[in-house]
Order: sequence, then structure tokens, then C-alpha cells
Amino acid sequence: MSTATADDGRSAADQGHSVGEPPKRDIRQLRALVGFVAPYRWPIAGAVCALTLAAATVLALGQGVRRLIDGGFANSDTGVLNSALLVLFGVILLLAFATYCRFYLVSWIGERVVADLRKAVYDHVLGLNPAFFEVMRVGEVMSRLTADTTLLQTVVGSSASMALRNLLLLVGGLVMLSITSPRLTGLVVLVVPFVLVPIIFFGRRVRGLSRASQDRLADVGAHVDESLANIRTVQAFGHEPTDRARFADRVEDTFATSVRRIRARALLTAFVIVLVFGAVGVVLWIGGHDVLSGRISAGQLSAFVFYAVIVAGSVGAISEVIGDLQRAAGATERLVELLRLEPEIASPRDPQQLPAPVHGAVAFEEVSFNYPSRLDRPALTEFTLAVRPGETVAIVGPSGAGKTTVFQLLLRFYDPQAGRVSLEGIDLRALAPADLRAQIGLVPQEPVVFSDTAAENIRYGRPGASDAEVRAAATAAAATEFLDRLPDGFAAHLGEKGVRLSGGQRQRIAIARAVLRDPKVLLLDEATSALDSESEQMVQQALDRLMRDRTTLIIAHRLATVMRADRIVVMDHGRIVATGTHDSLLAENGLYSRLAALQFNASGITDIVAGDVPISAVSV
Repeated sequence: MSTATADDGRSAADQGHSVGEPPKRDIRQLRALVGFVAPYRWPIAGAVCALTLAAATVLALGQGVRRLIDGGFANSDTGVLNSALLVLFGVILLLAFATYCRFYLVSWIGERVVADLRKAVYDHVLGLNPAFFEVMRVGEVMSRLTADTTLLQTVVGSSASMALRNLLLLVGGLVMLSITSPRLTGLVVLVVPFVLVPIIFFGRRVRGLSRASQDRLADVGAHVDESLANIRTVQAFGHEPTDRARFADRVEDTFATSVRRIRARALLTAFVIVLVFGAVGVVLWIGGHDVLSGRISAGQLSAFVFYAVIVAGSVGAISEVIGDLQRAAGATERLVELLRLEPEIASPRDPQQLPAPVHGAVAFEEVSFNYPSRLDRPALTEFTLAVRPGETVAIVGPSGAGKTTVFQLLLRFYDPQAGRVSLEGIDLRALAPADLRAQIGLVPQEPVVFSDTAAENIRYGRPGASDAEVRAAATAAAATEFLDRLPDGFAAHLGEKGVRLSGGQRQRIAIARAVLRDPKVLLLDEATSALDSESEQMVQQALDRLMRDRTTLIIAHRLATVMRADRIVVMDHGRIVATGTHDSLLAENGLYSRLAALQFNASGITDIVAGDVPISAVSV
């Protein structure tokens, strides 16, 4: 079997384990973002120009201060004072304009890149086959799409420009310090390590506590999501006091961790104030003696202090940004890891085309299959089944017999490890998955209803369908009788997971969706299991019309459905153990009759066969 694999030779399912591993904090991981940033060269160029202009104007302020003091105050020249002040205001206005341009452009780039990245990851994940989600939690993928991309937005739209801005200020400030007073600059260079080392040490402690605080907050969010999403179960079992207590414990843990972070951050702030302003005081004391001795002017000392503050602030900002960049590198790695996964179920380079029209001939030939998460337990073993066009085949058997696996392989959610599955005589691996699935309609046992209108839920079967076609499909599925009673009819929102509908109503929405799709091959997975007797009769009539002249595979327990089938296939442990009609299988006294006898005694079965018991009331 030929399947596409990832660059390192592992499939998406195999790599699902590694995706959950702790990410590295190597800043080089950010290089993966280049492809997303590159299309926006002109906004980036504008942001760099604005950033450079802003840094230059900040450095120019130091010379403005120097001229203001030496030319205005020292010489008591009001004209120089006035002109210096006007120049200073001009520089400030230029700085404000450059800062506006920088902030807007950089923020725009950050939002745009993250939007592109989210779309790319979501588009890619939708193409990964179900095997990947056996080993990867959906919540983990959601975290990548939300939390990680938000962190990247902060870095691309803020931290990166701040790092570049402070780097320019650091270099420019050091240059201006050297020009203003080489002697004092040497002193600053000697003092800086004694200031930075404690700040970096405490900064790491604060960052560690910040991460712990975020983890505790995530625990709170996870508990809220789980308990509220299953509120009916919580209340049905009277679990509210326990959940309240557990939630309170998590909130208190978050509070305690936050207090430790606040305490460490407050200590860091106090330490920075003592060290930085202490160092500035020492420089001022030495610089003051230089002014008194005539080695430098008062304006030079003021400019020097100004540049020293800029350099110190830039170093502190860069140290903070490095932490942000490291966290962003971890987020980038996780996102890129998803993007690099190749789906096992991929379209062949040159897919075959199905004949027109498609008749619906389906065949399984010596198929053996194990799910990726259960490699030690075969789901199907040497499974062979041929279904003629237009034939209705019911598949019955105990739980775990492999009935649903037959549907999974036919939809090509997985490829078998051995054997061949075909439609119209063409191996499914030779077809584009989209072309294959366009010919198949599915009504699952647990109907899926999206948080959208009733019309859009039905239109999911064929997105381009008109309102009239949607209503016709709903009528065929006996859904109009309850949809028309909703306040907004077909435009009514059905709530999250169809919470506004009963189980039977959700099932009829799913059936209407399949009706609208008008498939050549119909897969019914207990399609009437959630319906009452009256609704089942209406829906069964709709299904009978839908099944006419279509190849239909039915996973069924109810004898009402089984007896309408052209053929019944009995499965056990991934193998076919019997095939025949309802009467012939009962006569064999094998697994089929034993399944029926689980709920009805032998005389009951006789009554069913004789017609004395309503067929719709019986399950197999």
C-alpha cells in the first residue's frame, strides 16, 4: 500500500505523538515564519523606515537637551533657548508621527500574518485523516490555532519591532555615549554587568512563574469547558457541589501561583530601581566632578545621562523580548509541526475518473485492517463482500464486530493494510477522495448538527442547493413538521450541537442532508435508532424512497430495517460468519438468531416471523 508520509518518514498518525511533546525554545524556529511574512514586503519596509526614524529622533533628543542647557541656560541666551525649544518640539512631533506609522504597520503585519497562519493550519488539519485524531486531542489542535497563534501575533505585531527598535537605540546610544564622554562610557561599560546579571536572574524566575500562572489558568478554563459542556450530566447526577469544590480549588491554585509571580515581579522592580538609579547616581556624581573641573559641560553631562538611561532601558527591554521570542519559537514549532504532517489518505498524483454515470458497484476483496491506535487487534480480517448496483445490504453483528469499520474504509477515512476496496471496479486508492465521497451519502447513528440555521444544516449535504431543494429534502425526511413550527422556520438557529432539537429531530436533519446529497451509494448507520414509532414510520418511508435504485449499506439492529434488505451479512470479530435473508438466517439457528433471542424468547421470534408482533418494536 502506498501512502503519503511526512518529511521525516512518519505518517500523520505516527507524528501525533511527537506533536504533543514539549517544544524547544530555540529562536531559530521563528525562521519558519518567513514564508508567511515575505508577501508583505512593502508594509515591512515602511515599518522599518518608521522604526529607524523613531529611534533616530529619540537619539536626537539627547542633542536637543545638550544644546538647550549649554546654549540657553549656561549663556543666559533666551533666543537660543527659544529656538532650541522649537526644535525640540519639532523632533517630538516627528517622533510621534514615526511611532504612529511604526505601531500601525507592525500591528497590521502581525494581525495579517497570524490570520494567514490560522487559515493555513486549519485548511491543512481538515485534510488530515481520522487516524491522526486517534492520537491527537482535538483540544490540542484548538490550542495551537488560538493560544499559539495569539502569542505569535504579539511577537510579530509588537515584540519583534520592539526588539529591533531597542537594538537600534542600544547601538545608537552607545555610539552617542562614546562621542559625548569616552571616560564616563568606560565607567558605564564596567558597571553594566553588575546590573544586568541580577536582573536576568530574577527575570527568569518571573517568567517561570508567569508560565506556571498561565498553566493554572488553563486548568480553570478546561474545567469550566468540560463541566458546562456536559451540564445535563452534571445536574442529573447531582454533581454540582463536587464540581464547585474542584473549581474553587483550581481558582485558589491559580491565585496562589499569581501571588508568587506578583511578589517576584515586585521584588524584581524594586531591585531594578536600586541598581539602575544607583548606577545613574554614581555616574552623575563622577560626571558632576567632571563638570566642576571643566572636563565636560553641563549639557554634555545631561546628554550623557539621557543616553545612559536609553541604553539601560534598551538592554532591559531586549532581555524581556528574548523571553517572548523564545516562547514564540515554541509556538511556531508546534504550528509548523502540524503544517508538515502529510495526510495518509492523499489524492494520487494522477487520479482515475469514475465512469459516468456511476452505478454504485461496491466490493471488498480480502480486506484486513487494524486501527492505528489498536494495532494489536484486527478490526477486519480477510473481509470479502460484493454489493451489486442498487442492492440493499444490511450488516448486523455484536458490538466490535467491524460493522462501522466497513463504512470507514468505504469512505476512505483509512486504507486497509491488505486487500482492496473498490467502487465501480476502481481501487479507492486510485481515486481522489473528494470524487469518491461525492458519490456517498452518510446518515450516522449519532447525527451531527452544526451551530447554524436549519436550512444551512440541511444544505451541508450540497452547499449549492436552493431553498426549494432544501425544503424538498426536509419534506422527504419528515422534518418540515417540526421545522415549520420553529419561530424562524428554516432560518432558526439550532444551537450548539442542535441543542434546540430532540434526538429524533436531529436524526431527521441528518437524513434530509443525505436526501439532498442524492448519492449513488447510501450508508445508513442505525438511521432510525433515535426515532419513536410514529416518526420511524415516516422516516422509513422516506428512506425507502431514498434507497430506491441506489446501492445501500445498512448497519442495523432493528428487524424492520433488516427484513427490507435484499441481503443480510452477519459479522463477528471482523469476519463474515453468515449471509442470507432474514428467514434463512433464522433457520440456521446461528449468530443471527442468537442476537434476536437476546431480547425475545423462541416463541417471541416465532410470533415475529408470523407477524403477530410489530416488526418496528424488535431489535437484533
